[in-house]
Amino acid sequence: MIPGKYRSVSGRATNNVNCGLHLVIQTSSLPEKNKVEFRLNKETSSFPGRLLQHDLERNYSSRQGDHINLVSSSMPSFPILHRSSEEKILYSDRLTLERQKLTVCPIIDGEEHLRLLNFQHNFITRIQNISNLQRLIFLDLYDNQIEEISGLSTLRSLRVLLLGKNRIKKISNLENLKNLDVLDLHGNQIAEIENVNHLCDLRVLNLARNLLSHVDNLNGLDSLTELNLRHNQITFVRDVDNLPCLQRLFLSFNNISNFESVCCLADSTSLSDITFDGNPIAQESWYKHTILQNMMQLRQLDMKRVTEEERRMASVVAKKEEEKKRESHKQSLLKEKKRLTINNVARKWDLQQHRITNIAINQDRKDSDSPSQDPCQIDGSTTSAFPEETGSLDSVLTNTLQDLSETDSYLVEVDGDTLSLYGSGALESLDRNWSVQTAGMVTTVSFTFIEFDEIVQVLPKLKMKFPNSLHLKFKETNLVMLQQFNALAQLRRIDQLTIDPQGNPVVNFTLWKYYVLFRLSHFSMQKINGTEVTQNDMIMAERLFGILAHIASSELPQYRMISILGDARKKQFRYLQETKGKKPGIVNEENNDSKRLVGENTNRAMLNYTTRDFYNEKLEEVKEKKKFCKMYIEDLVKEATEINMKNEALQKLWPQMFIELVRDAVIEIRNKNSYMKLCLQQITDQK
Repeated sequence: MIPGKYRSVSGRATNNVNCGLHLVIQTSSLPEKNKVEFRLNKETSSFPGRLLQHDLERNYSSRQGDHINLVSSSMPSFPILHRSSEEKILYSDRLTLERQKLTVCPIIDGEEHLRLLNFQHNFITRIQNISNLQRLIFLDLYDNQIEEISGLSTLRSLRVLLLGKNRIKKISNLENLKNLDVLDLHGNQIAEIENVNHLCDLRVLNLARNLLSHVDNLNGLDSLTELNLRHNQITFVRDVDNLPCLQRLFLSFNNISNFESVCCLADSTSLSDITFDGNPIAQESWYKHTILQNMMQLRQLDMKRVTEEERRMASVVAKKEEEKKRESHKQSLLKEKKRLTINNVARKWDLQQHRITNIAINQDRKDSDSPSQDPCQIDGSTTSAFPEETGSLDSVLTNTLQDLSETDSYLVEVDGDTLSLYGSGALESLDRNWSVQTAGMVTTVSFTFIEFDEIVQVLPKLKMKFPNSLHLKFKETNLVMLQQFNALAQLRRIDQLTIDPQGNPVVNFTLWKYYVLFRLSHFSMQKINGTEVTQNDMIMAERLFGILAHIASSELPQYRMISILGDARKKQFRYLQETKGKKPGIVNEENNDSKRLVGENTNRAMLNYTTRDFYNEKLEEVKEKKKFCKMYIEDLVKEATEINMKNEALQKLWPQMFIELVRDAVIEIRNKNSYMKLCLQQITDQK
């Protein structure tokens, strides 16, 4: 009899199989005399010392050689096995036929009571001739050449099925083996776990050394306590958390590279022993801490006992890792938000530039002299040249801009010593109350997707808020002419200047760098667009543009020059005017050098820049003044005309008036006494 209990992994069969038996090869038509009989003497053949030694990949041990006397038959047939009555009584429930070079399963006649059958280390290619052994509990076909699981449908009592080291490619035909306790399929060619969901009593499943690339479809294995998946090609594991009794899981020597691919293991409450050695994940520095932190119930990891100190360290490291992940996630979110905001600002900028271009084109069309060339007149019907008055593309662009304005339309970022401003709205950030430490750290200021004319208006604030800024960067700022660089002269200092060709057509001018060096020479810049500034560059800049500054300062009227210069420069200019007429000998050489330097700086100051908005404001102011002057002159002319008309009328009336005056005077003084009395009376009345 077989012992009532056996262990799944390390249990040992307690009884050795010592039996002598006769194997008879016959056909049903042969007479008794044609039987060929040979004896198998198994004196000390022991059953495997370990039923499943984790992998069940080792040959059963403690076996002695068999003494076989075989007489072969020339007729093809199945071997028929008969045992003597004594042998049946002695080994009534077990039969061992290992290492007999069998290619087929023999017909076992009269052995329906067998409970243990061993066909190890043969050449059997198909399971057959055992359907009559319906009491069989233990079937061992290890190390044969079986390609398909078959012939087992009647063995409903089977508890242990050992099919390791065969050629099986698919798990199948186990539907009736609902009582299976141990299923060993290691060392085969199985690529997928399937057709095992009905084995609710299965406790041990060995699929080591197969071709599995993933683990799933394990639902229904409610009694499974040990799962061996060593030496496969597994990259991820699923459904293991649905195994309520699983205690031991062996995943050594697979292709698992991260914990996310086996994260379902963290949800298992029964796992106590697991192995990952031989996987890429086991080489990671965070491996042990992560596993222990996510699987607190583990007692053994990679066949080593887990200590409380290791658990504590794992908890500490895991917390740090979690903090790093959160910080990394936060940084990722910030980067994504930054990317989306910059994209939004870029789209808004492109739409604005497109709209400006459309307006300019349409204005040119409107100003066209030839009606026949007016593109707005089609088939005799007139449409407006301005998109605002039509349902044209520009109205769509305007609506799009309004939609974009509802989201983040600018970005302000301080990264180390760099202040980056994206979008015109970012310029308002210069009005913030920046901390002294932050403002003092900023040495580089980057402007992107902002009109240069808008930047010019905040340069005084930039000079005050960030006194240590030495490097300015411009990208997509519409720098289109050399005159715009004049505006940078109002800053305190610039060591480096970077003008990105994207969105700044001014860099297409060959001499733009020399103009910058000339106009901003008082800064003694060190680099332009990353290139070192040499003394030869400074000399060339002076040669190219020195005469320009001289002409600008000499041709302008004095009142105009004073209005252009700032307060400090006005003093310098007056000093030049005062000393201009003095004789050379009066002023010493040192003062002459000082004058020359001041003159050069003042000459350059004549090269200034007026923004479009400021120019438009001045233009409106000039228009208002012109209008006032016109009205004033018109009033003067009108008044002068009226005076002239009155004068002409007087000239016409004066001769007659003079005659009448003379006549009245003569009449009044004709009687001298009466005239004197009248005058005295008038004087008396007045008193």
